[in-house]
Order: sequence, then structure tokens, then C-alpha cells
Amino acid sequence: MSVQTAVPTAASFAALGTKDISTRDIDRRKMAHDASHYLLIPEAVATPRTADDVGSLLRRSRELGIPATFRSGGTSLSGQSQSDSLLINTRQHFRGIEVLDGGGRVRVQPGATVRAVNSRLAAHGRKLGPDPASEIACTIGGVVANNSSGMACGTEFNTYQTIESMVMVLPSGTVIDTAAPDAETKLRTLEPELFEGLLRLRGRIVANPHSVATIERLFSMKNTMGYGLNAFLDYESPVDILTHLMVGSEGTLGFVAEATFRTIPALPKVATGLMFFDSLDRAATALPELVASGLATIELMDSTSLRVAAADPAAPPELRNLDIVSHAALLVEHQGRTAEELADKREASRGLFESLALAAPFAMTDNAKDRAAMWHLRKGLYTTVAGARPSGTNALLEDIVVPVPSLASTCKELSRLFAEHRYQDSVIFGHAKDGNIHFMLNERFDDPVELARYQAFTEEMVDLVLDNGGSLKAEHGTGRIMAPFVRRQYGDELYEVMCELKALVDAPNLLNPGVIINDDPASYIADLKVAPTVEAEVDRCVECGYCEPVCPSKDLTTTPRQRIVLRREIAAAEARGDTVLAKELRKDYEYDGVQTCAADGMCVTACPVLINTGDLVRRLRKENANAVADAGWKTAAEHWSTVTVAGGKALSLANAMPALLPKAATAVARAVAGTENVPAYETVLPAGGTKRTPREDPAAVAVYFPACIGTMFGPAGKGEGVSAAFLELCGRADIGVRIPAGIEDLCCGTPWKSKGYGKGYAVMTERVLANLWEATGGGALPVVCDAASCTEGLDTMKRLAGESPDYPGLQFIDSVDFVRDTVLPQLTVTRKLPSMALHPTCSSTQLGANDALQAIARAAAEEVFVPPSWGCCAFAGDRGLLHPELTASATDKQAAEINEREFAAYASVNRTCEIGMSKATGHTYRHVLEYLAEATR
Repeated sequence: MSVQTAVPTAASFAALGTKDISTRDIDRRKMAHDASHYLLIPEAVATPRTADDVGSLLRRSRELGIPATFRSGGTSLSGQSQSDSLLINTRQHFRGIEVLDGGGRVRVQPGATVRAVNSRLAAHGRKLGPDPASEIACTIGGVVANNSSGMACGTEFNTYQTIESMVMVLPSGTVIDTAAPDAETKLRTLEPELFEGLLRLRGRIVANPHSVATIERLFSMKNTMGYGLNAFLDYESPVDILTHLMVGSEGTLGFVAEATFRTIPALPKVATGLMFFDSLDRAATALPELVASGLATIELMDSTSLRVAAADPAAPPELRNLDIVSHAALLVEHQGRTAEELADKREASRGLFESLALAAPFAMTDNAKDRAAMWHLRKGLYTTVAGARPSGTNALLEDIVVPVPSLASTCKELSRLFAEHRYQDSVIFGHAKDGNIHFMLNERFDDPVELARYQAFTEEMVDLVLDNGGSLKAEHGTGRIMAPFVRRQYGDELYEVMCELKALVDAPNLLNPGVIINDDPASYIADLKVAPTVEAEVDRCVECGYCEPVCPSKDLTTTPRQRIVLRREIAAAEARGDTVLAKELRKDYEYDGVQTCAADGMCVTACPVLINTGDLVRRLRKENANAVADAGWKTAAEHWSTVTVAGGKALSLANAMPALLPKAATAVARAVAGTENVPAYETVLPAGGTKRTPREDPAAVAVYFPACIGTMFGPAGKGEGVSAAFLELCGRADIGVRIPAGIEDLCCGTPWKSKGYGKGYAVMTERVLANLWEATGGGALPVVCDAASCTEGLDTMKRLAGESPDYPGLQFIDSVDFVRDTVLPQLTVTRKLPSMALHPTCSSTQLGANDALQAIARAAAEEVFVPPSWGCCAFAGDRGLLHPELTASATDKQAAEINEREFAAYASVNRTCEIGMSKATGHTYRHVLEYLAEATR
């Protein structure tokens, strides 16, 4: 089948006639990048809101001859979400999740992540069958499009086996709900050629014994190469056949607007262990017996993988202590419904484990922390290795499958190919239980010699896998990378069936052309992405997209991945002398990439290579900081007590006025001085707070650092504020704390750091660390802060100052951690609230304080509710006042979930976040310690 080559004009895209489409350079280029090593720049990006919108878009694009490609999570590695024409964003407005039958089924839209769905199902003891390692970021759209499987599901619980029905949009624009009673009639009536064609293709396959045998052989393994022709053998009804052909079709046959899955039990009792062998061959040879023993997962890691994993400070001691030569490891796991069932499984396999020739002592553990450390090593392998790749290279992650008995010899030959083609740092790991392994190469695509090497390797690798009876794609989808080899794997007859299927559904070849079906033998080396050296934060990024679901600006402007790839696009434009494009991107990047970044650091909590894009943005703000403003903020740092008191008085004055006056005044100032320089006045803002004062206590066990935001922003509602609550709780528990002299002039430094004002930050750093060093008796006492962002700010201040010999050992603890561990055990709760809606913050997350936060909330309330879509509120100090649209976007979904019902209380751990959430929900948020103080009176 030939690939669509027509190039639509700008007028064609304008004629699509939808407001949800952008042709801005920054939008086209930020969406161009995905986790694959391909790069096509779309001419336009559409962001439809409903299935009917998609249907209209496809109908119109067909009339205009415009090729279209769907993009959801962008975690796919094979190039199937790339387009040089129309790219359709199906993530932003398609995130609905509906749990059915007490968790027995779940109806999901394509933009929801696997993790989000499983979070909803967890309360019912259920989960999705597919369990890809990228579950933090991969979306249901990709799971269906690629027939995802994963660690434990094998072929029994993959997408194909667990999908029940779907709402599909065909290339003609026809929308079919396959669960509807009239689905068959509707398909026959609206798409008669497709209906009859599916029956004809089924008859052709079933009548050919060789075709049947080939399909049965290939689909007895994990196999995402080509179309899922097993649907023609497994089903007779055209609707059922089409439903299951959509699974794994990579957006080439239509759009799945909604999918209903049958869920599986989430087995709560688990034991995990690492088996070390002295060679990859011995590990692979042990597999058949291990598979037969009933292990839920068996994950393989070769010696290079182990060396990478051992460098992680969190690596298990048995790995760190291993002298790795040519070793390999198998991460194995038993799962059970009850402790007794798990114990029986462990006992039944004990004899087998003891009989294996292991290179180190082996034991399984059910300790959650130890198990998490083992899985962290395995799940983070790809991105860890890729993040450490040489600058200027791309990381390629491929996945293949062979029958388990052939895995050992395949791995041996694959290692030989690595050596023969000089791929020195390549790793082999994967789902050994299924004969499915991943291997990774680092390659330079801007070097013709290296590209020729890659082609030679690929040809030999293809022969190796097919000669061993395997499939060239097990999980990641055919995409662009393996499309030229589909015919070789299936043979002429079945390949022609696939071509006829594609023509039957999408005759003009406008849906994702070039993917799965492609007769150009060299297409897999076309449109390759190069990775120019830009800057430290950018160069490490593998564009995996793990950061995107936690980013508060994801639905407003850009995500961390997009901020990084746009820096690459700017650098590339400048390198080729395209100054016009570079200037345009820089201009738009100021708002989209810099001003609307909350710089909250939530991205680093999800990033497998630990990139904090907030650090990049803060650096850019510092580099572009106005010299006058920098000097002004330095002066503010030198007179901070005056500034905070004045700010509080200004808020009190504004609070006493009709709201229209301060709003109008700040609106004028913002129009004159710019929205990045003057905060907007919001009616939700409280009156000013009270000045902080020192407090001495000879029996102090901690130094208390009340945050300066308590001076600027007064307590919420009729409360007395967190400072009063904290001191009340400590007094009630007979715990002594002191407030240092000069506290009124101290700040955690976050206002300067987040805005890039280095001079003021340096002034505040020197003053704060010196003061706290003295107040703590040389680090003998911990410093407790009552605002999570300020606790994090103090900790960051010390880290950035380095391990100065002047201030060793300073410890910063958030008030919720301190109260949970030191104060709460001495208190008696006298009255509990019936319910509480709780908002963890980005800072409490990064501090690891969310467990303490929830413990205190549970002490004060019978029921504690954290909205499933919880995320950073993006108020970020004053960022929510400078750009209210950022907080509005970040809180939209969680606010809706909170407002589905009434709660007796609304709580958080940071005053500005409380203000942001109060505005978003219409309810008054207070610090959780205020509620605890009331509950223990």
C-alpha cells in the first residue's frame, strides 16, 4: 500500500472549520515530540472535546484530503503518534473514568492514565489487566492502540483479552458504540462495505490452513506486529471482529473514544525477590522451570542493566555488594489473595529456588519498602540508561518475543550482535516469563556511518528473531520502526489481508499513513530525530512524558517535556540559521514556557532521570531578570520585616474596602507594568496577618520557624491561624519550642529563588542560615516550619549553600511531621469532625510529608477525602495572583470532584495553597493543624 503523499495547504487546515485547532509554531513543535526516535512536525494540532467532534474532524479531513494522526500520552516508542499533517490531541478532553459493577468493569476515555484508572479501582480491590511499566504516564488511548500488556498480565489479561466494548469513530466519521443493542445493525446500515468486507476477510483466512496456523502460532505469544488478525479467528460478528481489530491498530483504523474493560483482582499479598546468576545464559536457561512454578512475574536484567541499577543509591544491598562481571538477575514475584495463599505459593517453589545455581543468596520479601526498591530498579532501567547516554545520541528501546525455550539462545546471539556492531553500552531486560525482552541502543542519527551500522544491525536482528519463531514486536506496537518488516514476519498472503483491511476501513489512507502498513523498505530510517546538545537539564531528557500528568500547566500552556523539547527546537532553529522561527518561539516561550510554569518541582517526583524543570525555568528567569527589579528585591530582603508588615497592612486595607476598588487598582497596574510584575487582587484574599515575634523556652526540643506568609496573609475564616494552632498543640502536649530572635526578618527565600532574583536570595540565605545555626545551638535542635513550601524552601536554601562548614547538621522538618511524631502521641482527641477534604501540596509531596498530613487529618476527622485527580494547585506563592488562569486550570478537575458533596472541613498545609483552593472550590481551606488543635481542646 502506498503512503499518502499529498501536502494539504494552509487553506485546507483553515477549512477544517473548528476553533479547537492551532497552527502556531510553538504548539506544532511542542506536540511534535514523543518518546520515540522519530520527529515529524505537524502542520496543525486539533484538540477536540467529544467523540462527535472527532467524527466531524475526520469527515472534514477526508473531504479535504488531510492525513490525521491521534496523540494521547505520547509514551509510545515506535513512532506511531507522529504526523507531518494534522495531529489530533485526544488527551486533554478525554480523561473520564467511570467505575462499574463495584469495580468489576470500568469505562474509560483515552486520555486517562493507567495509574489514574487503577487509583479509582483500588478502593474495590480491582485493577486493569494491562500493567505497562509506564503506567504513570501512558494513557488508555495508547493502551488500546498498542494492545498493551506489561509485567504480569502476559497474553491472558492484555488489552485484547480484557476489553469488553468501545465507542469507536471510523475514518468516515461514523460513531459506533459496540455495547449498544443495535450496534450490528448500525454498522451494517452505515458502513455496508466494511460490514461485508470483514466477513469476506474472515472467510478468506479461515479457509486457508496455513494462515490459521501462522496466526495461532504468532498470537500464542505477546505480539503487536501488524494488525490483530486473531480477531478473525476468535469472533464471527463483524462488530466483535472490528472491536478487536481496533485493539493494536495504532490509530490507523479509527479512534477509540471510550473503552470498557473487565477488570481483574488486585492481589494484595505479594512477595518479591532478586535472583542473581553468573551469566545471562544461566538465567535464561532457568526460565522454563520458573515459569512452570506459577510465578506472577519474572523480569530479566543483564549485567549492563545491573551495573546501571547498582549505581542508584536506593539499590538493594545485595545488588550493591555484588561484584558484577557477566551476571544477570531475575526479579521474581509471587502474588496471592490472602497471606495463607501467598505462603503456600512460596513454600511450593522453595525446592525449585534452592536447586538453582545462583550467584548470591536468595530470599523473597513481603516488605513494601524493600519490594518497591526492587521494582524501582526494574521500572527505571530504560530511562536511567537513556538519561545517562552520551550527549547528542538517541536512545532506542526495542522489544521482541520468542518462545521461552528459545530465549537463552536468542539473548546469546543478541549479545553477539551488540559486540559485532560495537554497541558497547546496550542492555537487555524485560518480561522473561513471556519470552519478551527489551534491548536498548544509543545511536547518533546525524552520522551516516552510524546510521549504516544501525541498518545492518536491524537486518540481522530481524533474521534472528524470525528464525527463532518469534515476533518483532511484543508490546510497543509496529509503528514506523517495524512497518517495513510486517510482510517478512507474516508472509505475502496475510500481509495482503492486512492491506485489504486497511483499504476497507480507510481507503484514502489518511489515518496515520506510514504506520503498520508501509512498503518502503527504508521507511524506518526516515524522519529520525536528532538530539542536539543544548543544556544540562535538556540533554538528559528522553522525552518519555512521565512528568506530564503531574504538571499543573499541562492543560493551559506547556508541560515539562514540552518546555524541554521547545528549548531543543529553539537551539535547532538557531543552528540552521532560521532566526525568524527562533525569535518567534522565544517570544511565545516567555509566556507558555516560563511565566506559566509553577516551578513547583512536581515533575521531578515523576521523572525517572530526576530533571526538575522548575530549576530550568528559575534559571531562565534569573538570566532574564530585570536589573532594577533584582536590586529592588535585594532591598526588600534587607528590610524584610518592613515589607511583610506593609504587605499585611495593605491587604487589611484592601479587605476593608469594597472589592471593586483594589481589583480595579491592580488591574490598571497590571496593564501598565505587566501581568508578570503585578499580582491581581482576588476577593478570596484575607486581611493581613500579625508580625512574628521571638519566643524563648529553656526546655525547647525544636526551633519553630513561623512562615512569613502568616504575616502577610491572615488566618482563614474565624480561625486563629497555623502559628497559634501549632503553639497551642505544643503547649497542650508539654513540648517546648523556641522562636529565634530576629524571626521577623527571616524568610525561606522562595520568593527570590522562584523569580530568579539572585542578589536578594543571597542576602536572605546568609542571614537565615546564620540565625538558625545560632538558634539551634549549632544544629543540636531541628527547625520546624509551619508551611510546607517554606520547609522545602529552607531545605533547598541549605542544599544550594552547600555543605558549609559553618552550618553542618541543620535539620528542617515540616510541622505535620513534627506534630505526628512528637506532639500527637501526647494528645487526646476529644471531638472529631465527620469529614474532611484534604489537599496535599507539591511541597508536602516532595518532602515526603503526605503520610504525616493524612495521619493528622485522620486524627481530626472520621473520613478524609483526597480527590482522585489531586495535583499541585499552582498558586505557587504569588504565581496564582500573577496568572490566575494557571491556578484555575490546575484546580479545575479536582475542584469539581471535591464539590460533588459537602465536607465538614477543608484542609491543607500551606497558606497560599489554602487561598488557591478556597478560590477554586468556594470553600474555606485552613491548615490541618488548626483542625487538630480544635479536636484536642
